[in-house]
Amino acid sequence: MVIPTPDIRQLGLTDYEPVWQAMKTFTDERDDNTRDELWVTEHHPVYTQGLNGRSEHLLNTGQIPVVQVDRGGQVTYHGPGQLVVYCLLDLNRLGIGIRSLVTGIENAIIAVLAAYGIDSQARSGAPGVYVGDAKIAALGLRIRKGRSYHGLSLNLDMDLAPFVGIDPCGYSGMAVTQLADLGVKVEQSRISRELCDELIHSIGYHRSL
Repeated sequence: MVIPTPDIRQLGLTDYEPVWQAMKTFTDERDDNTRDELWVTEHHPVYTQGLNGRSEHLLNTGQIPVVQVDRGGQVTYHGPGQLVVYCLLDLNRLGIGIRSLVTGIENAIIAVLAAYGIDSQARSGAPGVYVGDAKIAALGLRIRKGRSYHGLSLNLDMDLAPFVGIDPCGYSGMAVTQLADLGVKVEQSRISRELCDELIHSIGYHRSL
């Protein structure tokens, strides 16, 4: 059996909370025949604090709202110029666990960055993708009844200043980088298409079960 590849939904620039609520509704209402989906968006400025988040990692959030959410991980920032891809997937149907999904997402990001000449790595115990000591992509997921939501963010060409207001992903003083600062200017529409294609390959939709 070959699992149908996900539908890809381009949401444009969105407020965070309505998209989060829509992800939860989609996950609650889907059944065994529901096709997986990847939601592509950018968000208006927002900090999101995961289930394990601690208040001491919020340093100076100013006027940017902080939303307590139900994904794993600590605090991160979303804003215009950052590519966000939400992964609404049936892991039971894919025959994979959370560790394989995290690895698949990280490998997809690493492959896309490599195509632009950027050498990046994952880190054991610290999900995400790094260029040297600086984080360029974050990920946080929630699994409910074998189905995932939330996903990844990749910094393209954004204002990085709000990251100074937090300990990114719970790490004090962690440096953050983006494609633009590494000499890569690329349209969101292009890199989102490339990343979704790589995710579909890396997660394993084209293998026979």
